[in-house]
Amino acid sequence: MFRIITIEREYGCGAPAIASQLADHLGWELWDHRLTEEIARMANVECSAVMRCDERMDSRFHRLAKAFWRGSYERGSTLENQIFDSDCMVSMMEQIAPKIAREGNAVVVGRGAPFFLREQPDAFHVFLYAPRAEKIRRLLQDGSTTAEAEDLVDSVDRQRIAFVKHYFGADWPTRSLYHLMINTAVGDESVIETILHTMRVDQGRPKATGYEPAKIPSSV
Repeated sequence: MFRIITIEREYGCGAPAIASQLADHLGWELWDHRLTEEIARMANVECSAVMRCDERMDSRFHRLAKAFWRGSYERGSTLENQIFDSDCMVSMMEQIAPKIAREGNAVVVGRGAPFFLREQPDAFHVFLYAPRAEKIRRLLQDGSTTAEAEDLVDSVDRQRIAFVKHYFGADWPTRSLYHLMINTAVGDESVIETILHTMRVDQGRPKATGYEPAKIPSSV
């Protein structure tokens, strides 16, 4: 019996709203903004710091600065300990994933959840996507300008591709991880109905992932 749903998504395809409706329908906990809050609490930083690192690779300047601090005589300084970056976020998520697995009854959005929970037999993995025009339409509906929507659609997923390649040694999306991949242009209600129906029909895991996780870098 499935007790966890992970939702990976292309930016702008409507995944946050779909995940929220799905969690409400099932009466399950939604781990979306709550993940940001939990990571911020564990790392003792503001939520805004976590959101800046959300499935993004650190800038080249930041990586060089971090290497400098690690190699300096001030390695144990307060400044270094206050740095929150993608390595920290992945480390926190790695600690939170077992808690989600234990509690169950959860809908988890992004943050590498399909990879961290790939060994959970009661986890159902979904990937949501949409045509570019549909993603821009949704972002305009949410209040973005056309220029903002186009820039976000073109840039955010490139960052996610780099993030997954770096931390998990995998392509994005790794199709073999998912029980279901759905085009959200069919409408939110249809997406939710399809997820629920497929979960009822398929109570097993994918036959073979074909995915061997890369070792998470020691800097995490």
